[in-house]
Amino acid sequence: MPDRPSKVCTVCGREIQWRKKWERDWENVKFCSDRCRRYTPSASEAGLEAAILLLLQQRAKGSTICPSEAARLVSPAGDTWRTLMEPARMAARRLVDQGRIVITQGGKVVDPSTAKGPIRLRLR
Repeated sequence: MPDRPSKVCTVCGREIQWRKKWERDWENVKFCSDRCRRYTPSASEAGLEAAILLLLQQRAKGSTICPSEAARLVSPAGDTWRTLMEPARMAARRLVDQGRIVITQGGKVVDPSTAKGPIRLRLR
């Protein structure tokens, strides 16, 4: 329903839709799922937001990056960057919520909560 409030999950950056069972405690709802509630970032995941911003600032104005570039930059060695792809997308969604970047697909800005498939990141 469009008149219902929504929030953004503090961990994954996805939109949380209002539910009747949360009516009395809506201001305390911070996570979209039990998985996000239990989530603890690893040491290599901690710098993903900074890596995304660093890579974007090094590029020409209006240029984009793939989240995999940030995962490769933060990854300690070899092929382990692939395990950081979802955390990199989560970091990108958090940066969108902060108003620092936008997520695009096919050159068009998309909603980070519903974007599926390859995405690109660009400074706002």
